[in-house]
Amino acid sequence: MRAIQMTLDDDLVTAVDSVSKELHTSRSAFARKALRDALARYSLEQLERKHRRGYERHPVAAVEFSVWETEQAWGDE
Repeated sequence: MRAIQMTLDDDLVTAVDSVSKELHTSRSAFARKALRDALARYSLEQLERKHRRGYERHPVAAVEFSVWETEQAWGDE
């Protein structure tokens, strides 16, 4: 693990310290989790963009899923 130095607004440090205390964790542990969560969110957003671009390049055909319509079970039958 490496130590790094960051510059943060005073109100952000106060908020982080308050929540860290409530969660019984350290400021560093809280920041590590927040950064991991942000990286996971970024990765998911990238995958969603890739997925969307794929469908924009190759849109779903009108009959692509119609073969499954008779297989659907809505529970009201």
